[in-house]
Amino acid sequence: IALGFSLGCSEFIMIGIQPEIARDFGVPLSQAGMLMSAFSITYAIATPVLALSTGRIPRRTLLIGYSVLFCAGNSAAVLATSFEMLLAARVLIGLVSGALLAIGATYIPELAGMKRISICISLVYAAFSIAMVISTSAGKFIAATWEWHYAVIGTLVMSLVVCAALILVLPRTGATDIPATAREQMPLLRDPRIIAGTAIFMFGVGSIYVFYGYVTPYLENILEASGALMAYGGMCFASNLLSGWCDARFGVKTMLVSFPIQAVLLFGLWAVGPAMPWALAIILGIALTMYVVSTPCISLFMTTAADEYPQALTLASSLEPTAFNVGIAFGTAVGGAVISGPGMPYVGLVGAAFSLVAWALAALTVRLATKRR
Repeated sequence: IALGFSLGCSEFIMIGIQPEIARDFGVPLSQAGMLMSAFSITYAIATPVLALSTGRIPRRTLLIGYSVLFCAGNSAAVLATSFEMLLAARVLIGLVSGALLAIGATYIPELAGMKRISICISLVYAAFSIAMVISTSAGKFIAATWEWHYAVIGTLVMSLVVCAALILVLPRTGATDIPATAREQMPLLRDPRIIAGTAIFMFGVGSIYVFYGYVTPYLENILEASGALMAYGGMCFASNLLSGWCDARFGVKTMLVSFPIQAVLLFGLWAVGPAMPWALAIILGIALTMYVVSTPCISLFMTTAADEYPQALTLASSLEPTAFNVGIAFGTAVGGAVISGPGMPYVGLVGAAFSLVAWALAALTVRLATKRR
């Protein structure tokens, strides 16, 4: 849980301080959005590559190595004196964040048992979502009160404390310390359920991040309700818990209901425009659906690996952060294009279209999972 919170703070701190970074470094707001998209692209590419290429390295060695690099990336962000240096630091953080989360997730089955995967994963990502909003709100406050560098210093201190605790507390050996070559892990990536689940993340997460990647200027400039970020965070926390509850009872079928609701809400965001309080109510509804996709897909990845590809459990745990950040990169890039083109009010309309694509992919995944059983 602490790892999820720390990773979330390091990833999302940029959302709340983007306007100040853009101003200080003299770049457009859309270019400042690259701090999220570059992180996410690196995260998405590096996570499975590292999982495949380090299968024979002891898990504890990887935990220590990734922790050192994660802290080094946060240190580089603190010391950045140009936009290019900050962007390079974000790439370094993204390079190891997914791999660090994947290694941490492999401890869940042996510490909590396979039957408790849903609730444990939902708690980890609840911490992640709390971090998302706390870091966004705190970063915005710190940047407005002092300067944005202090927000980045806070994430560095947290990364140092959490990584030290992980190394000291987590078991040195365990049941998942099974050496595996890339060839032995690759069959997992060819499983149709895994392919479809990964695509769901791309469009399902992307549908939200078309809007959420620019939520701070949206709330400030369109709704003039910047104080709503904390309420948004509370709904995101509830979304993660709802995701675990739904997965435990309905599994992947949860998404057959959640994505149409999400599409209606995003379409409503475009339809009502800046009209208050309707726009704010819709935004909070979007927050409640934001993470419902997470636990059903993660459980699908990990149970598929545990049942049929046990040597690929680390790779399976890396797929969620990979797919999630592909969705973030995709959504924020499209959101930047929408803002530069038709304008910020249209992000909801584009997000609704992506939610419908994710719904179709969820239906395909349910069919594949049923057929496999």
